Amino acid sequence: MQIEGMTGDALLRVLATLANPHRLRVVAALAEQRNYVSQLARELGISRALLQVHLRKLEAAGLVTADIEVSADGKAMKFYEVAPFALCLTPEAIMIAARSLSSENDLGVGVR
Repeated sequence: MQIEGMTGDALLRVLATLANPHRLRVVAALAEQRNYVSQLARELGISRALLQVHLRKLEAAGLVTADIEVSADGKAMKFYEVAPFALCLTPEAIMIAARSLSSENDLGVGVR
């Protein structure tokens, strides 16, 4: 994912997603190695339910990807990893992205 060609709405979604300390920690942990939900929750010291909420938001923003694998004992395990991305925010990139903001985001609605 590159900022060039990203719509204003997509840029807001990525920035809003990364504006949460739990999600920053998730990305940092997954940048070191891919991991499955239970192990990642233990490493981060948060519940699996809360982690899954954050992982869904990161996945929706295109910042992480997931694959389901079957372990040797037959359990399905969902592994997450960081998707390749680089964001270089320049005034020019923001100016271009701002031109494509939807009308609901002109007023800040929908970005949380």
